[in-house]
Amino acid sequence: MLSVFFAGSIAIANAAPLEFRLVATSAENLAKPHDIVLSPDGKHLFVADNENDRIVVLNAATLAEVGMFGNDELAAPHDVAFDGQGRLLVADTRNHRIAIYAINGADGQLAGSLQGRIRAPEGVGVHADGRVFATGAGSGNLVVFGGGKVISEIHGFSSPHDVEFDPSGRAWVADASNDRVVRLNASLEIDLVRSGRSYAFNGPRYMDFDADGRLYVADKYSNQIKIIAADGTLLQVLGTDRAGKGEGVFRHPEGVEIRGPDVWISDTYNDRVVRYRMTSP
Repeated sequence: MLSVFFAGSIAIANAAPLEFRLVATSAENLAKPHDIVLSPDGKHLFVADNENDRIVVLNAATLAEVGMFGNDELAAPHDVAFDGQGRLLVADTRNHRIAIYAINGADGQLAGSLQGRIRAPEGVGVHADGRVFATGAGSGNLVVFGGGKVISEIHGFSSPHDVEFDPSGRAWVADASNDRVVRLNASLEIDLVRSGRSYAFNGPRYMDFDADGRLYVADKYSNQIKIIAADGTLLQVLGTDRAGKGEGVFRHPEGVEIRGPDVWISDTYNDRVVRYRMTSP
């Protein structure tokens, strides 16, 4: 029997459930915020404010707005990720490129872009070795850039979204319209698939790994964040299968970011970002 906890978490596995409480909520002046990422120093949260065609910068603790940029340069941005140089990479979807911003505190200046063989990119991630991985939601592919040029490409996805890297450096892709999450090996071949009744994905969008190797997946149409152990066990979900607004419920969430005990979530169709804190175990 499933157990529901105060913050809307549902335990699936037999292990002691993770418990969360809501600690901060942003203003609701965002318009369908998609993926989110913390600055390297953890002070700021950068938000792909999709329908406002901009990046919004929030205080990571309070979620108060402290900056914004890109509103004259971006078109429906979906994903954000930092590279090893502290630059912000943005999946600039309707411009069919990865925009690169030099960051100074809460400000960003366009410094370049990556383009080629991707249409409507909705995901971007940076490997520890500096390679940039980008998903083409419109082209159904994953492209890898090295030295500013396309060096690898694989097809076979349907509206792929996020690309993230696990603690071993392997790439994971949210294959959204195929309702699955897949892992790639060093040769960019799919070597592991998370799908089916065990996960009941319904449009998985953006993801993140915590320090213990657990994968958090923002599963848009189930209105949930699904937490998966490294061995593939679905540990629990945050949220219910009904859209809502309040503690422990979401409306089509798309973005998730983890740092220590804190979990930031793009409550996308409530036009806001929320911050939860893990309270146990």
